[in-house]
Amino acid sequence: MITGAHVILYSKNAAADREFLRDILELGHVDAGEGWLIFRLPPTEIAVHPTEGEPQQEFYLMCDDLDGTVRQLTDKGAEVDGAVMKASWGSRVSIRLPSGSLLPLYQPRHPLAHH
Repeated sequence: MITGAHVILYSKNAAADREFLRDILELGHVDAGEGWLIFRLPPTEIAVHPTEGEPQQEFYLMCDDLDGTVRQLTDKGAEVDGAVMKASWGSRVSIRLPSGSLLPLYQPRHPLAHH
């Protein structure tokens, strides 16, 4: 029935952000034509959280070792925005894309749906 998910990141500098996903995050990709890259993501999961405010969507990348992943990314030139935040569900930090947008990255402490 459902065969996958397609995530869209809107960017003020799409070319630079695509290069970042390709070169810094080393995400596999296909060229959909004329250099329009579509990136392969690792296994994913979806959660539904209650809200009192307006409904919204969020996108997080996950890793097994946040400190190690942050070290690898900063060694390649990625910029980390702020300090690691720790919570009962995991630890999180944001990576700044070349366009200035933030891409959250977290190491979960909860059971994973995709294992």
